[in-house]
Amino acid sequence: MQPIMNAMRTQFLTTRAAARNMIERKAGVILHFGGGGPQTQPGLGGFKIALDAMEGLRRQWAVELGLYGIRVVTLKTGGIPESIPEGFPGRDEIINNLLPSTLPNRTATLADVGNVAAFVASDQARTITSTEINISCGAIVD
Repeated sequence: MQPIMNAMRTQFLTTRAAARNMIERKAGVILHFGGGGPQTQPGLGGFKIALDAMEGLRRQWAVELGLYGIRVVTLKTGGIPESIPEGFPGRDEIINNLLPSTLPNRTATLADVGNVAAFVASDQARTITSTEINISCGAIVD
């Protein structure tokens, strides 16, 4: 239950706090990070359930906040190797398992995430809301 409760509580409270300020301005973009999907694999347990639950939360926030001009979008990565701290137990195994599942045989980087986040938050993406942007290099097939 811990990953589910922590993820949902964190996303809910953070989004609510940000939304209060954005409602006053009648504009804003809330980015969620993670994302679910139909695929799953053994060993993910509560983490996978938390990702899927957060997508339900994102969809509901998009409906609730859309009337105020606030967009809500999830960036779905499939894993960013450079975000896993050195010395993290199982780090090398996690990284080695990420690459083979991608289609171009590479993973997204933190720079990739930043570039996509900047685009999604910009006015150029003003029509994008209540959805996921898949930057998993094909590791998560939609």
